[in-house]
Formats: sequence, C-alpha cells, structure tokens
Amino acid sequence: MSAYPLVLFSMLGFLMALVALSLQYKHLLSILLSLEAATMNLFIMLFALANNISFNGEMALILITLGACEASLGLAILVSMIRAQGNDYVSSFSSQKC
Repeated sequence: MSAYPLVLFSMLGFLMALVALSLQYKHLLSILLSLEAATMNLFIMLFALANNISFNGEMALILITLGACEASLGLAILVSMIRAQGNDYVSSFSSQKC
C-alpha cells in the first residue's frame, strides 16, 4: 500500500493550517493552535514518508518529542503573557514595552 494519499492529505492539512494562521491572528491561542496543527500535519507527512525509507521508529520518537516540547513552550508563553497583560490579544503585544 502506498503512503502517497496520506502524504497528500497531510499536505492539504498543512496548507489549511497555514490559511487558518493567516486568517485568525487576533488571539495568541488561535495562533498556537494553528501552529500545532501545522506541526502535526508535518509529523504525519514525515512519518508516512519515513515508513518507505525504514527510519520509522527513531524518527517518530524524535518528531513527537519535538512536537510535545513545542506545545509545552507555547502554552508556557501563553500563560506568562496572560499573567503579564491580562489577555491574549496579539494587538496588545508590543516589543517596545518592558
């Protein structure tokens, strides 16, 4: 069985995550969810392609570890921004404030 339909579906999902990222940029949480969807679709695509090359176990473990670290770092940033500013509106973030 070929992995190409799975790769095509994950590419479509990645593009949809990028469209959601470009359209929903009001809240930091929606940006983080769009980035997580893009990461998961890339994980699925690379895992489907790696099954054909026989790097399946090691590559899957590395990619899911990096995805979990990215998600926990994003949530930590979200919590610290909400504590500092009181909301998660992207428009209220400024690099000029200290």
